[in-house]
Amino acid sequence: MPSTPPSSAGRSRPAAVQRRGVERTQALLDAAETLLSEQGYAAATLKAVGELAGIPTASVYHYFADRHQLEAELVQRHIAAIDGILTAALERSRARTLRGAINVLIDTMVDYFREHRSLIALWFVERTTVVGESARAADETWAEQFWRYLIERELLHPDTPVLVVLLTFEAGNRLLDVAFRQSPTGDEAVIDEVRRMSTAYLESYAPTKRAR
Repeated sequence: MPSTPPSSAGRSRPAAVQRRGVERTQALLDAAETLLSEQGYAAATLKAVGELAGIPTASVYHYFADRHQLEAELVQRHIAAIDGILTAALERSRARTLRGAINVLIDTMVDYFREHRSLIALWFVERTTVVGESARAADETWAEQFWRYLIERELLHPDTPVLVVLLTFEAGNRLLDVAFRQSPTGDEAVIDEVRRMSTAYLESYAPTKRAR
């Protein structure tokens, strides 16, 4: 006997369920973003996130096993946004000095953190192991991107290893951690020291004509 083809209603049901799942996931992430920004880390429990999103607590666990999984997903969303913003900033940059290039990088990152206070808590203050792994992977990607940018514009000697820029990111992150722990908007004095330290270190790898 020939099989009966599934009805159009039957075919559309899985798609509708999938779409609803995506919408609920985004609603939970948006709610977590709001709670972290407005009330702080302690307030952003799964129960509170679900209530703000209008999703029963029991249903929240269908999407996130615990708050750390939700936080990791939220950080990934921020990383994707920073990827695009940083790429655009470097592409339109007309910096002709290492200090100018470093200012583009630091201003882009600091501005993003200031506009997204939820990320400050997750990236610096309450960083979990999973978020830490994502942050390190992102830093490696951004450091390599910035290294290529500096090499292409002859701001670094062409033989400069990418490790040099990776270490610049590592040291800079430690100081930005201090800056955002001291002030929710980032302590300007500390941020200025990040600029000075990064410039001084990278200038030791600049072509002779670029060196001070």
